[in-house]
Amino acid sequence: MLFQGKIVLISGGLGDIGRAAAKAFADAGANVAVGDVQASAPADLAAHYTRVDVSDAAAVEAWVGAVEKALGPVDIVIANAATVTIADLYSITPEQWTRELRVNLDGAFFVSRAATARMKAGGRPGSVVFVGSWAAEKVHPAIPAYAVSKAGMRMLCKTMALDLAPYGIMVNEIAPGYVDAGLSRKVWELAPEQKEEARKRTPVGQLITSEEIAAQLLYLCDPRNRHITGSVLLMDGGLSL
Repeated sequence: MLFQGKIVLISGGLGDIGRAAAKAFADAGANVAVGDVQASAPADLAAHYTRVDVSDAAAVEAWVGAVEKALGPVDIVIANAATVTIADLYSITPEQWTRELRVNLDGAFFVSRAATARMKAGGRPGSVVFVGSWAAEKVHPAIPAYAVSKAGMRMLCKTMALDLAPYGIMVNEIAPGYVDAGLSRKVWELAPEQKEEARKRTPVGQLITSEEIAAQLLYLCDPRNRHITGSVLLMDGGLSL
C-alpha cells in the first residue's frame, strides 16, 4: 500500500487511461478524485467524481478546492484530460483547433497549477504527471492540433519541474505510443485492419494497454523517486526509433 492515504487528482478520469489509473492508485491505498466532462460517473468512481471542463480555469480551481475540502490536500496530480480531431492543417476548423489546445494544453496547465500552488503554500512534496504522447516529437499530418498541444505540454512539464524542484514536487511526463484504448480503440473497432497496421508498425509488435500506462504512472509518482523530475518516460515500443 505504497500510496496509503495519498490524495490523487485525475483529470479525464472517465476515459480508459483515467479509469485504469484511478483503479491502480486506489488499489495501492490512495484516495482518488476524478474529473471529467461527462454528466455522471459509473458507480465505482461516483463517490469522488466532479463534472469539470478543464479548459475553464475557474472551474478547475473550484474542483481542486472542493477535493481538498472533502479529502484533504492533493499529493499527486495526473493531468490526463485530452481530445483529438482527425483533420489536417487545412481542414481543421478554427473552433476545433482552439478547443483542442484549450483542453489538452491549457487544461493541463490549469489543473497542475491549481494543485501545485496549494502544495507549495502548504510546504508539501508531491508529484505531477502529464499524460503526453510520442506525437509530441513525431510529425502526424492528420492530428496537427493534438501534436502541437502535446509538444507544448512537454515544455510545460519541464518549466514546471524546474520551478517546483526546490519544493520537493516532482513533475514528469509519460508519452505512450499506440494505445489500444480511447479514440484509437473506437476507430480500430470500425477498421480492424488499421489496428493490425499500427501493431505491425510498432517494433515490439504489441499495442499498449491502459493498465500498462497506469503501472508506469505509479512508478513515476513513487515517493522514493526523489530525483526523477522534468523527465519524459517514452513508452512507444520503439516507434520513434
